[in-house]
Amino acid sequence: MQNRIIPFTYEQLRELQHQDEQTKYMMMTKSLPQVPFVPKGRIRPDIIKIYHDTPANGAHFCRDRAIHEIQQRYFWPNMVADIQNHIKSCIPCLQNNHTRRKPSGALKPIKPPEGIWQLLTMDFHGPITPTTRQGNKYIITLTDVLSKFVITKAVRDCTATTAAHFIMEDVILKYETPKCILTDNGTHFTASMISELFKKIGVTHLYSTPYHPMTNGQIERYKVS
Repeated sequence: MQNRIIPFTYEQLRELQHQDEQTKYMMMTKSLPQVPFVPKGRIRPDIIKIYHDTPANGAHFCRDRAIHEIQQRYFWPNMVADIQNHIKSCIPCLQNNHTRRKPSGALKPIKPPEGIWQLLTMDFHGPITPTTRQGNKYIITLTDVLSKFVITKAVRDCTATTAAHFIMEDVILKYETPKCILTDNGTHFTASMISELFKKIGVTHLYSTPYHPMTNGQIERYKVS
């Protein structure tokens, strides 16, 4: 337990075990030393948060490490699935490891961007659980391909209206108008509202199906609208 912050003592955990008639005295014996069984309730998500979210425990490290750290100390059924679900809904992890996608369909080669703000990728992520106190359950991200600069925002939904507001209020008004924006073919990006907005502000809209992460100087193929 060195350098680990835990929200309870083993005595408290033992008391919770005794309160759970179904799992009273149950222990996991596949590993040595034995690790305590954690009954249902808030204590399970508390353990996951402590070992994944807190700086003292190496906040937001990878999924496999989080699973390993917790398995070394505790056991409960479906533990791995619970940890994976928590990490999938972790907003800081989503902001730092946003999903990207791979090209297909009618393709047209384009050159890598020659400067910053020439080619950006935009995507929605979610729904996130639990919903934030403000009612936000999605993350919208915009990434500059060359500099890797990322703009993120927690939002209530993944509609074209939300995407349009994000582009105007959080991108153009705060920074400047980009040359090209790459998105997938989701209806929130193919809606006429987005097409009209891009025409009005002079942005070229590129579409792609899921694609592999791009690196500087790498030529990718996209469908140009």
